[in-house]
Amino acid sequence: MPVRFRSPVLTYLASCLIALIALCGYWYGLGKPVVLPDAATPTHKLQCASYTPFDKDQSPFDQPFAPRPARMDADLALLATRFECIRTYSMTGLEAIPALARKHGLKVMLGAWVNASPEDTAHEIKALITAANAYPDVVTAVIVGNETLLRKEVTGPQLAKLIRQVKAEVKQPVTYADVWEYWLQYPEIAPAVDFLTIHLLPYWEDDPKGIDDALTHVAQIRQRFGEKFAPKDILIGETGWPSEGRQRETALPSRVNEAKFIRSFVAMAEQHGWHYNLIEAFDQPWKREAEGAVGGYWGLFDADRQEKGVLTGPVSNLPYWPFWLAVSGVIGLLALFMAGRVTQPRSALIVPLLAVFGGACIGTWGELARVTSRFTGEYLWAGALVVLNLLVLMHAALTLSARQGWRGRGFAWFESRAGWWLSAAGFAGAVMMLAMVFDPRYRSFATPTLWLPALFYLLRPVRVLRREATLLACIIGIGIVTQLIREGLSNPQALGWAAVSVVMTLALWRSVRISAASPEPERARE
Repeated sequence: MPVRFRSPVLTYLASCLIALIALCGYWYGLGKPVVLPDAATPTHKLQCASYTPFDKDQSPFDQPFAPRPARMDADLALLATRFECIRTYSMTGLEAIPALARKHGLKVMLGAWVNASPEDTAHEIKALITAANAYPDVVTAVIVGNETLLRKEVTGPQLAKLIRQVKAEVKQPVTYADVWEYWLQYPEIAPAVDFLTIHLLPYWEDDPKGIDDALTHVAQIRQRFGEKFAPKDILIGETGWPSEGRQRETALPSRVNEAKFIRSFVAMAEQHGWHYNLIEAFDQPWKREAEGAVGGYWGLFDADRQEKGVLTGPVSNLPYWPFWLAVSGVIGLLALFMAGRVTQPRSALIVPLLAVFGGACIGTWGELARVTSRFTGEYLWAGALVVLNLLVLMHAALTLSARQGWRGRGFAWFESRAGWWLSAAGFAGAVMMLAMVFDPRYRSFATPTLWLPALFYLLRPVRVLRREATLLACIIGIGIVTQLIREGLSNPQALGWAAVSVVMTLALWRSVRISAASPEPERARE
C-alpha cells in the first residue's frame, strides 16, 4: 500500500524540506560557476579594448562633462595588465589619455567623434590631429568617426572628405568605424581609409545570432571583408556580448555567454591573425537609459572596475545568488509565519511550497529589476510590483491557514481587498504587454512579477469590477499573439512571458465570470 502522511505535522515538515531543497537548487542553478579556458593571463595580453572614462555616476550627456583624472589613471593601470592598447571614441575630455597611456605602456587607437554639427566635428578633428602628432609613439591609428553613417549625421562624401583631411595631416594610419553593413552601403568610404574598421555584434544583428552561431557569423563576415577589400587590412573594431538584458530571438545575454563569446573569439582571432578590439572595457550604466538594460552590460569589468569573470577564471551568471537565496528564504518564512498553524494535510503540503514559490518569484524580480531599471520611475514601478507580490503572498498564506485569532482578522482584511490585488496585477500585466507590443526593443520581460498573482487567482477567483477586469484581460490576451509574432517562437523569454500572460488572462476572465454569476463574495468563492 502507498505510504500516506496522515499527520499534518509530518506532512508540513516534509513539505518544508522539499521546498528548502528546491529553493537552494533554484538559486544555485542560476549562479553555479562555469569553468572555461582563459582568454588572458599575466603573460598573455589581448590586443585592444574600447575605453570611455565615465564613472558609474557619469554620462557623456553631463553638462559640463568633468572627467576624473584619478579614475582614468587607475583605469589604464588596470587595463594595462590585460591589454596592449585601448580604443577611444572622442577627444572631448580625453586629452590626457595619450600621456596616461604612455605612462602605463599602452598604445592608443585614437578616435574623433563626428556628428551633424560642423563646429563640434571641426573641434574634434583638430584635437585628434594635434594629439596624434604630439604622441606618435603612443597613437598607432586614428579613427575619424564612429557609426556616423548609421546615425545618418553626415553623408558618405562628407565623411570621405574628413578622412582625407586627417590623412594629409597625420602620419598614423587613418580609418573609420561602423557596423559592417554600412561599409557595403557606402562604397566611397573604403578607398579613403588605410584600413577598414568593422563592428561585428551578433546580438544586435537584424537577424540576431545565438551564442552557438555567433562565432560562425563573425568568421563569415570577417572572411567576406578580407576577400572583398584586399589588400587593405580589416580591424574588427567592436565585438562582444552583453552580460545582462532581454533576449533577442536565440541571443541570450548572460555572463557565461559573454565569457564564452569573448574567450572563443580571442582564440579564433589569434589563430587567424586578425586584428581586433573588444567592446568594452567597463560596464556603462548610462547606456541603459537609451538602449535598455543590455546597453549597460557589455563591459569586461563591471562599473565598479571589478572582475566579471569574462576573461579568466570561473564565471557565474549570478554571483550574488546566496544573497537572493537568503532574501527568498526570509520572504518564505514570513509567509509561513502569516499562515500559522495548519490543521489539514492538504494545507500542510501546499503552504511551504507556496511560500517558497512566492519568495523565489519576488527574489527573481528583485535581481531583474536591479539590473534593468533605468531611472526613478522604473525603480518605483519595480518596488510597487514587489509590494503587490508580497500582498498576494500574504493573502494566499492566510487563505490556507487556520484563520484564527489575529490571523483571522488579517484574512478578513486581505479578503475584502483581494479584487484590488488581482486588478492591480492585471493592470501591471496590461501596461507591460502594451510596452512589449509597441516598444519592445529595449524592454526586459517582467515574467516573475505575474506568476504568483496569476496562478493564485486563477485557482481562487475573487470578485472584481467586471468592465475594468474584462478590458485588462482583453489587452493582455490580444497582446500575447502580437508579441510572439514580434519576438519569434525561438525566444524562451518571450514564451515565458506569453505563458504567464495566458494564465493572467484566464485568472481575470474567471473572476469576471464569478463576479457576474454571484453578487455575494462568499458565493463567489464556492
